[in-house]
Amino acid sequence: MLTLSLLRRGAGDPTTRRDGTTLWRTSRMASGPVTYRLRQPHPRLVTAHAWGPGAAEMLDGLPALVGADDDPTGFEPRHPIVIDSHRRHPGLRVPRTGRVLEALIGGVIEQRVVGLDAFAAWRRLHLRFGDPAPGPAPDGMRVFPTAETWASIPSWEWHRAGIDPQRARTAQACARVGQQVDGLVARHGRDHAAVRRGLRSIPGVGVWTVAEVGIRALGDADAVSFGDFHVAKDIGLVLAGRPFDDAELEEVLEPWRPHRQRVVRLIALSPLARPERRGPRSPRVDYRSI
Repeated sequence: MLTLSLLRRGAGDPTTRRDGTTLWRTSRMASGPVTYRLRQPHPRLVTAHAWGPGAAEMLDGLPALVGADDDPTGFEPRHPIVIDSHRRHPGLRVPRTGRVLEALIGGVIEQRVVGLDAFAAWRRLHLRFGDPAPGPAPDGMRVFPTAETWASIPSWEWHRAGIDPQRARTAQACARVGQQVDGLVARHGRDHAAVRRGLRSIPGVGVWTVAEVGIRALGDADAVSFGDFHVAKDIGLVLAGRPFDDAELEEVLEPWRPHRQRVVRLIALSPLARPERRGPRSPRVDYRSI
């Protein structure tokens, strides 16, 4: 289940619910909404049940979702901290949901803001505009809204959710090309560079947002979220005892291509990756009060 933990956007995410060893999730497949329940009775076994119009499609994509297509061939941990984390998490994989628009709008909502505020906005918008989860889902779960719904959300609803006008415009620009966005995977498959180029053509979508999509939707084991407020600093503190900037992070990760995301994730899961934050934090801004 650790492989899929990156898909959850905060403890109150209406699209994801963890109940002990059971993981409930919703999604909007090309064939329609779906609720699915995953259990892992054994480290090498995942069982799944799905409900809703998108159930068959979701189950077809289950192996990729849980990382079965992730190929660690050629990966060498090298650094003692990475070696230790790799030993602690031998089954960790890079997931591939294939749901590009879901990952893209989630990334846009998280642009340039504190995670807690982005998660709260994600939750408010899903509770307001998401469809009820099909099947026997836990109470309160919602399905990612359709592209048409995202595109039609009025400005005051974005404001009430805590989203500033720039992010709202970017999210709606993504939604207006939602069909083309989700079709990028079908057209380009594993050509991540082509998918990234397509996403970067949308106004307001930059390197960081595209990397966030790669990590969740594309199964891109080499994606790195350059420009993140914490990633370079935290990895530097773990590996070198001091914060890195993006240039230093890129240099340090270069020998691990094409497994840089794998390394970033393993470092984040290391027991040492919990530095006391003494420097300035990203400022919290409640856009609902503006």
